[in-house]
Amino acid sequence: EKQVFQLRAHMYQARSLFAADSSGLSDPFARVFFISQSQCTEVLNETLCPTWDQLLVFDNVELYGEAHEMRDDPPIIVIEIYDQDTVGKADFMGRTFAKPVVKMSDEHYCPPRFPPQLEYYQIYRGNSTAGDLLAAFELLQIGPGGKSDLPPIDGPTDMDRGPILPVPLGIRPVLSKYRVEVIASKHQISKSSALCGAREPVHGSLDNQHTFASQDLPENELLHPPLNIRVVDCRAFGRYTLVGSHAVSSLRKFIYRPPDKKAQHWNMTG
Repeated sequence: EKQVFQLRAHMYQARSLFAADSSGLSDPFARVFFISQSQCTEVLNETLCPTWDQLLVFDNVELYGEAHEMRDDPPIIVIEIYDQDTVGKADFMGRTFAKPVVKMSDEHYCPPRFPPQLEYYQIYRGNSTAGDLLAAFELLQIGPGGKSDLPPIDGPTDMDRGPILPVPLGIRPVLSKYRVEVIASKHQISKSSALCGAREPVHGSLDNQHTFASQDLPENELLHPPLNIRVVDCRAFGRYTLVGSHAVSSLRKFIYRPPDKKAQHWNMTG
């Protein structure tokens, strides 16, 4: 029997991707393959932790089989990550696989299965790991009422992104404002080098250099991207060469939480 579905691929973020360029960074985008269709996210320049925050919608996906088979064992989704080159074709960076959460037309779109939660998928480049993809996938059956019976896409709108749909509310992580501070107190490199922080490089000898930037990060610490530090050699005419890089995979031990003033007041008065 023919069953018709809509696939929603919630492509939020990737982390610790392969550095495809000589700068130690990449210009990554993701291509999602499902059955005979494929779509791409936008390209984000010079990053190893792209936050696409993009919803890809595959309409009129036709599958053949029994309804219970579709629900329990849906087809595999293939996601490939590429580095966009300014000249020539895109370079392959890695691949991962996922199975969507399936909703049949007679099921309710409600917890605990819906909306689906973001989860990490390991990206592989050959036999080696090449980062993680943070995404969620749902396959929604289109019933007799057509697409009007599908759950609405409840998401924020961003006029600057044009036709690009962001990941809907309820699936996208709740964000909080963080201040990321980097202090470089010691070094063993030449004085012409620079430490590239979250926003601007810190030039000079790196002794007691301090830089900071504000960043919106998920409240869930498990979803925090790593902190990537690059050391480059700055040359004439704005050119630079990568000296080395380091990734701080977890920021948990560096997080400072201000004390709860209400709790302090209660302890003092109680």
